[in-house]
Amino acid sequence: MDLDGLLARVIELGGSDMHLKVASPAMARVDGELVPLEERLLSDSDLETIVALVTELTPAKREAFFTHGELDTAYMAEGLGRFRVNGFRQRGAISFAFRFIPKEIPSFDKLGLPEGVKALADEHRGLVLVTGATGSGKSTTLATMINSINRGRKHHIVTIEDPIEFVHDDWGCIVNQREVGIDTDSYSEGLRRVLRQDPDVILLGELRDEESAQAALRAAESGHFVLSTMHTIDAAETIGRLVEFFPPGKHDMVRQVLAGVLRGVVSQRLLPKTSGGRVAAVEVMVNTARIADLIREGRSDEITEAIEDGDFHKMQSFSQHLVQLVLEGLVDEETAGNAASNRHDFEIAVQHALRRKSAAEKAAVEAEPAQSGEATEPEEGNEVRLRLASPDR
Repeated sequence: MDLDGLLARVIELGGSDMHLKVASPAMARVDGELVPLEERLLSDSDLETIVALVTELTPAKREAFFTHGELDTAYMAEGLGRFRVNGFRQRGAISFAFRFIPKEIPSFDKLGLPEGVKALADEHRGLVLVTGATGSGKSTTLATMINSINRGRKHHIVTIEDPIEFVHDDWGCIVNQREVGIDTDSYSEGLRRVLRQDPDVILLGELRDEESAQAALRAAESGHFVLSTMHTIDAAETIGRLVEFFPPGKHDMVRQVLAGVLRGVVSQRLLPKTSGGRVAAVEVMVNTARIADLIREGRSDEITEAIEDGDFHKMQSFSQHLVQLVLEGLVDEETAGNAASNRHDFEIAVQHALRRKSAAEKAAVEAEPAQSGEATEPEEGNEVRLRLASPDR
């Protein structure tokens, strides 16, 4: 079983993920679609070999996998880079999902992230959340934000991840990355200890329950800069889900705290580009006074409208960014419509935008001077100036 060979093929194809399943060929996700890497069907022994390879340095995780049927770890392939690995059982057999983690952390510009994301990375305290479905690029965006902080400040960054994905060298900052199951017994234990480690910036891999949400809010309240992720589709849902982590009796208190410490929410959806590859459609919410009031009052359904009115604060909604991607020719209208939160509203917005673009192009053409080669009649004022300047006069 040549695991590294398969992973090399994924990278060669420009893929993001590899899936291994008994009685199926190895598959790669390329531009959002699954394609076979080879014709050979995988056997039980192939998958057992994979378990041994990816847990070679963590025998405790191997034992836990065979006991509980779940595995989260990272695998380093020499010359290729790191891969996030999830192993699981289905119908009694072993399956795997590998996610490629690039060696180099991309820049904001390379990812095509808007200015609002850069501005949120420049915050020094409070809570910033990056949200989206699995595979939407949340980890990459967070790594880019951490890399920007690492190169621009002299702070202590502590991460709690399950598992560690992007590896950060020390540049201007000291970066301590803790992996659940290796560096700390559990996610909750790492959360309880993090404030004792003198951090300036805290990265929590995911807010998944009341305990992790409370730890994030407490750290942000105490003056730290906290970044994390959630599996929510947009800013409005993120606010609602975060509040719902807590019992109903605490909802009002959580909204008050969240309105004070939240700095912004970045939500992403990866879409196939018309020219191949993928591009992120991004919603950016910045916690202005107006949005803070909406959070306190539990009016999450009005947040999208506030985002669309927040261009001055570098905010943008999904609909606004999807329209922009269509106008730029990066994404076709059908694909953008399928990704929109409200397809009907998006279709109306894109038609208005296309008409405005057409009218602007027509006006620009009409404003151009005649190109027929014939002299145009000078304006009266220009004629007078020409006569005064003529030496024969």
